[in-house]
Amino acid sequence: MPEIADDEVLTVGDADLGALADLLAKYELRLVVEQDDAFITGSYWGEPEAGVVGKTVYVRRDTPIHSLLHESCHVVCMTGTRRDSLVRDAGGDDLEESGVCYLQVVLADCLPCCGRARLMRDMDAWGYSFRLGSTADWFRDDAEDAKKFLINHGLLTPEGAPVFRLRA
Repeated sequence: MPEIADDEVLTVGDADLGALADLLAKYELRLVVEQDDAFITGSYWGEPEAGVVGKTVYVRRDTPIHSLLHESCHVVCMTGTRRDSLVRDAGGDDLEESGVCYLQVVLADCLPCCGRARLMRDMDAWGYSFRLGSTADWFRDDAEDAKKFLINHGLLTPEGAPVFRLRA
């Protein structure tokens, strides 16, 4: 795996594709890596951001890891009815969006190339915005509602560990 400078955002190309696919598979999600110059299927924001259609997450090698995790967590956190008709726009309310951000931070620890501290730095560098400023400050001091959302939907244990199942 290549060396990554601290000021660069980790991308799919920096990671072990098997580890990424294995993490998504724990949620019954499928990872598709598109060609480097291809349009990313289901991308809401456009390249290089990840895309989603149903339970498939689409990326390229230049897709940031935080984007792959964010879109994957949208699929995990949405209702089954929304998931069944998902094409590009995950939708959801503010609380669900907070749950998505919280879960992506937790899942970063499941990736050998990443970890939550690195993911939170990358989220800040990419422009995620939280009331307290940094992602780390939000996660530590202002995300109790997001954690409760995940626990209440059976997606996180009370201790904060991922459960590896989709929201019903």
